[in-house]
Amino acid sequence: MGEAATPKAVMAAYADLINRHDFELLIPLIDPEASFWFSSGTYQGHAAVREAFERTWQRLANETYWLEDLIWIAKGFEAASCTYRFHWRATIDGETAEGKGRGTTVLAKGENGWRIVHEHLSAFPD
Repeated sequence: MGEAATPKAVMAAYADLINRHDFELLIPLIDPEASFWFSSGTYQGHAAVREAFERTWQRLANETYWLEDLIWIAKGFEAASCTYRFHWRATIDGETAEGKGRGTTVLAKGENGWRIVHEHLSAFPD
C-alpha cells in the first residue's frame, strides 16, 4: 500500500490479508504502536498484536474472518474511524465453529500513509 492508499483501501486489504494467516502481510497496514483490544486482552505494538493473532490462528484451524456493514463514523485528512460487524468460521477440535461480534477500527495517516492505530472487537450485548 502506497502513500495514496485510503482508509477504505486499508480496511479492504486488511479484511483480505487477515485470512492468509501470515502476520508479515499485515505489518504494512498496522502502525508499529497500534493498540488492539480483544476479549482475550489488550495488545500494544506489533510484537504483542502478532502474538495475539498467531495464537488465534493456531487455536482456530482454517479460520475465515470477514467484515460486514462497515460504516465510516469519522473521516478526516489525518484520521478516520469505522464500525462494523465481524464474523468468523473455523475448525476447533475437528468441529466447525463460528462466531460474530462488533468492531471499531481507527486509522491515522502518517509519513507512511494510512495505518490502523486501534482496533476494538467485542461481543454483541445480550
